[in-house]
Amino acid sequence: MQIPQAPVANLCVDLHAHTTASDGALSPQELVERAAVRGVTHLAVTDHDTTAGVAAAQEAAQQTGLRVIPGVEVSTLWQGREIHLVGLGLRGHPVLEQGLAYQQAQRWERAETIVTRLARNGVAGAEAVIDQRGADAPGRSHFAEWLVAQGAVRDRQQAFKRYLGRQGRAWVRPGWVSLETAVRWVHVAGGRAVLAHPYAYGMTGAWLRRLCEAFAGAGGEAIEVVTGRTTPTQVRDALGLSLRHGLAASCGSDFHAPGTGLEPGHLAPLPVSARPVWDHAPELLAPDGP
Repeated sequence: MQIPQAPVANLCVDLHAHTTASDGALSPQELVERAAVRGVTHLAVTDHDTTAGVAAAQEAAQQTGLRVIPGVEVSTLWQGREIHLVGLGLRGHPVLEQGLAYQQAQRWERAETIVTRLARNGVAGAEAVIDQRGADAPGRSHFAEWLVAQGAVRDRQQAFKRYLGRQGRAWVRPGWVSLETAVRWVHVAGGRAVLAHPYAYGMTGAWLRRLCEAFAGAGGEAIEVVTGRTTPTQVRDALGLSLRHGLAASCGSDFHAPGTGLEPGHLAPLPVSARPVWDHAPELLAPDGP
């Protein structure tokens, strides 16, 4: 069934994108330039467990007509599953800053353990991944790219299957905070909490409904209805979750690198019956910012 889509005059909104501050391939400046060229009017910079790329992106955006929305993508645990939460419209706050510092410490600890476990399985030299990152914590995707470059695996998919995924030889259980804690961090910092890419977790419909109920119960405000990888059927089903659980609808490309998915802003419009998160939180698109 074709879902009517809501026109948004003169707006091109992308509320989920990454830079080199986490696992994106482009610097904050390069991301902003790429998004601006593609007509994006409002871009949320949402790196994993850090806001380190936001200030540089905002500075770069001053030379364009694009507005950068301060954001973050927080890794959390819910019912033993890793769930991601996007925070939008953030303002600096010690609670959020301390929380993200904890998350970064978890990322560094996990990276060091991955290096050790790879070495135990005959793949030495992975400490180079840590060295290359400088002050930015490496993620599993950085190890995957290194494994491919070393010829240890054929591609990223094999890297995760053989080493980095849940059944892999170098798998490390993350120590993320709870979903409820992450929602609280976002709210204390004046932001809006969005459940990221609901169909990326491999859940059944029943589990997704439980997740949305728990997220809404924790004070979450929105769910990503349109993302870089959702099918029309998933858009329809995500819209249903949105309406059923009283969550506003968000949209984001989840852009990481050129050639690996949708370009910034190249998203299908939200369905006409969706309540956009910027209607629920108009400060996200306000000229003077959140």
